[in-house]
Amino acid sequence: MARDDSAAGTVVVAFVLGAITGAAVALLLAPASGEETRRVLADKAREGRERAAEAAKQGREFVNRQRDTLSSAIDRGREAYEQARSGATRPATGGGEPL
Repeated sequence: MARDDSAAGTVVVAFVLGAITGAAVALLLAPASGEETRRVLADKAREGRERAAEAAKQGREFVNRQRDTLSSAIDRGREAYEQARSGATRPATGGGEPL
């Protein structure tokens, strides 16, 4: 499951980087003044930074949720193990030997 998430993330990152690179090349090759091109590139860079910051924030939130879920699952597993362990050492009803 983690492998699928990682592959999907890699594809998304590659797509975004390709889109940014394509946009930069298009802007550099388009007939516009140097000042205009620099302004457009600065605007696109700012938008890219904002998107990257948002993606990083969402990634951190996702990791935190998954960590909480995993921690909860580990705690429940530990409790179930302790219950099973303590139940296995108690004498069985009916006077039999402990398991």
